[in-house]
Amino acid sequence: SIHLVYLFSNRPSGPLDACSLGAGPGRQALPCQPPPTNMKEFMQIRVDPPGITCGNPPERFCTLENPYLCSDECDASSPDLSHPPQLMGDRERGGLITYWQTITWSRYPEPLLANITLSWNKSLEVVDDIIITFEYGRPTSMVLEKSMDKGATWQPYQFYADDCLEAFGMSPKQVSDLAPTNLTRVICTEKYSRWVGAKEEKNVVFEVRARFGVFAGPKLINMDALYVRMETMKGLRDFFTFSNLRLRLLRPALGGTYVQRDNLLKYFYAVSNIDVPARCRCNLHASRCVLRDATLQCECEHNTGGQDCQRCRGGFRSRSWRPGSYLPLPRGAANTYCECNGHSNRCSYIDFINVVTCVSCKHNTRGQSCQYCRLGYYRNASLPLDDDNICADCDCDPDGSASPHCSDSGLCRCKAGATGRRCDSCVSGFTWRGGGAENLCDSERLLCQNGGTCVDFLRCTCPGNSTGTSVRKMGRCCDDEGGASAALKHFLLLATRR
Repeated sequence: SIHLVYLFSNRPSGPLDACSLGAGPGRQALPCQPPPTNMKEFMQIRVDPPGITCGNPPERFCTLENPYLCSDECDASSPDLSHPPQLMGDRERGGLITYWQTITWSRYPEPLLANITLSWNKSLEVVDDIIITFEYGRPTSMVLEKSMDKGATWQPYQFYADDCLEAFGMSPKQVSDLAPTNLTRVICTEKYSRWVGAKEEKNVVFEVRARFGVFAGPKLINMDALYVRMETMKGLRDFFTFSNLRLRLLRPALGGTYVQRDNLLKYFYAVSNIDVPARCRCNLHASRCVLRDATLQCECEHNTGGQDCQRCRGGFRSRSWRPGSYLPLPRGAANTYCECNGHSNRCSYIDFINVVTCVSCKHNTRGQSCQYCRLGYYRNASLPLDDDNICADCDCDPDGSASPHCSDSGLCRCKAGATGRRCDSCVSGFTWRGGGAENLCDSERLLCQNGGTCVDFLRCTCPGNSTGTSVRKMGRCCDDEGGASAALKHFLLLATRR
């Protein structure tokens, strides 16, 4: 059976909420995307290593603010005393705070390490700050990582430490230190790791809104500027895309001091909430995302298909797939006709004429939409426009052609006497000598006289036993002056008949 859950199906209308305008076959396709929601409602949570969650066996613990009052207990067998991983993503009601908790650091100096992996198995685009709420103190050092391929590979998103140089060998930075040219830089921040009290500061933040603000302004008023950058700045849109997140907790909160070995029960990790405001990434080909049998899925339009609308639907393969675009402003383009025809994945926006043009066309193509062939190539009419081999080499013969370029149909411009698509053959009456030389003799019309032999259609070789004065004129062999005169007349006669 298939169970569908619509995410934000009753949302307010927005600029990219509809995938088409009008009705019927003539309707206009428009770029569209699902609305944002808190994706913690749909994340799968896994913690490791095994046994890192407290309560099995039951264990006492203290807090950093009351380090010698160790009356709290974690017991996995008791619903009131257990702290399983799913409490990081639950809805806390009635003011009761629930949280996941690890074992204490009783094995110091062995590191207390824990990983929290959040999985959606679906490409998402983060739209606001990711906030992780820690009870009893934020970690001294940790790393937020992301995966874009459902956990196959991972890359750092941001480093956090009370001393970035000591922990990671990185100079501390904040998002406000970044410029438009290096906005996707992975930084280490000390803002969320220094001890200021467990009750006063609980949140560790991955600042998305501040990064958006570099382009859209601090209040995100100029979103058009952000959309332009999303389309034209390489890697920017992918920077905000992930399918999985992972928190690597490397060192727990210490209370602003060194590790106190006489009371290790006050060192542990506890996470009460993780907010992940994001939307399903549907490549601007869907306005809705559904939960189908526990799997997120875009409801694709524009004849696209796949979990992320990342390919053409069956039966619609006349043009290569392409994601929708925020450009040109203000409404963008659905790109159902694939602007770059599969020969480029980069576009440049020329704002003063409001035109999007393809950049770095591949496969020997050129043009605003990579729809033409470069000089020296011609379009293979038997292939679709998005085929990698659409532009064939003119391959004009360097001897027989007057130019290395050919016509749109692939015909090279030939020198006199040469013919063929590549100008690599001779017309009648010419022989191949550097591209076409006129024949002076042949086996049909311009015969050598008096037994002479035609060599390479270019000259007559007189026989050795010719009598009289051997005269050679106009490529004809003669045995006397009279013969020479007759041969000349014969040649001129033939010439007038050509």
